[in-house]
Amino acid sequence: MKNRFGALYKAFKYGAPPHAGAAPGLDRMVMLIANSQNIREVIAFPKNKRARDLLMQAPSVVSDKQLKDVHIKLDLEKE
Repeated sequence: MKNRFGALYKAFKYGAPPHAGAAPGLDRMVMLIANSQNIREVIAFPKNKRARDLLMQAPSVVSDKQLKDVHIKLDLEKE
């Protein structure tokens, strides 16, 4: 278990989250208070409908150097 879920195991050593995993989230509560129809209107860094973060330009193309830094190899056929 420690090998597969090490980070989660370490976090739970300090205790369970106070919301027991069922927290509605601050952004959702603000949405309800503001009587907003869309959570993206109250979220600090919302993603658009295509799941893109326009502020950070993410997701974006990853360079070969970035992949090499994190030891990831892609076996894609070159077009």
